[in-house]
Amino acid sequence: MAKNKNFMYGIGKLTIGDFEVGYIEKGSFDFGGKEPESVDIEAEQVPDAPVLSLAQKNGSIEPTFNLIQLNYENIQKALGGELVKNGEVVTGWEAPSDLIDQSGECTIDLVSGQRITIYNGKILANLAGKLTLTETAKIAVKLKVQKPTGGGAPYAINDIPENAG
Repeated sequence: MAKNKNFMYGIGKLTIGDFEVGYIEKGSFDFGGKEPESVDIEAEQVPDAPVLSLAQKNGSIEPTFNLIQLNYENIQKALGGELVKNGEVVTGWEAPSDLIDQSGECTIDLVSGQRITIYNGKILANLAGKLTLTETAKIAVKLKVQKPTGGGAPYAINDIPENAG
């Protein structure tokens, strides 16, 4: 498929820290977030419109998606906790007993050729879905976009470097 960088589409790969997230449920990725906020200043003499709008907050993103590839390693990376092993073979997962607080750089490589980098994303996730013969269990993930610890832009969109996979 030819890439058209006038459009952004298709999740190719999503990475949180050094962890490449597995399969994402079709149609579940949503940028989320909030619209920009402003305060309108009204004047008695001008009844039909504000005389000034003061910007209060930029718009934001807060991506959400459902992880459906639930091998034990993916579960542990998304939800914390411990892997259960029999020797070197992973045979299960145990939920965390303490509050988990995972954050770090997240990258979303798009099929259309762009990379979205969230410099300091906090991962909030929970086991979700239904256990039926027509649906799979899933992990509902929310990426809270936080200010980077060193300051600067919270996220960026750039071309994927040619040698990146």
